This record gives sequence, structure tokens and C-alpha cells, in this order.
Amino acid sequence: MIKIDYDMIVFKEGYDFIAYCPELDISSCGDSIENSKEMLKTAIMLFIEEAESMGTLEEILAESNYRKDKTDRWIPPKIITSELVSI
Repeated sequence: MIKIDYDMIVFKEGYDFIAYCPELDISSCGDSIENSKEMLKTAIMLFIEEAESMGTLEEILAESNYRKDKTDRWIPPKIITSELVSI
């Protein structure tokens, strides 16, 4: 499996915790913060395995603005800010 970094945002929705990876637009949920994070990791691993088997993974990552570093690890674009904004 490839080496990849990803950002994770966790929020609460009702009684569930939602873990979300904005770069790949993948989310998962669990009954605790840790459980939702583990479920997201599993979802991303399954996504990567499927995209690799279809031969589309590098194209997907490039379209998501990932880049490879010197060790062949895929690095996501940097999140510059996260804000709560009201109108």
C-alpha cells in the first residue's frame, strides 16, 4: 500500500462522531472520537486499495492536489485556516 498523509476533522452529529478527510472527501462515523477516527482510517485504506486496483489512484491524488515527497509519501495540500463564520 502507498504511504499517504491526510487531514482529519472530527465533529459531533447527534450521538455520533463524524471523522472527515476534506482532501479525499471521505467520511466515516463512530460512537466515540477514537472510533470515528479508526473508521475513517479504514474507509481511506479501502478507497486506496480499490483505486489502486482500478489503476486510478495517482490520477485521483493528483486531482486532489496531493504531491509526492522524496520518500514517495503522498502529502496533502496544506489547510491554511479553519474558521467558524456567521452571516
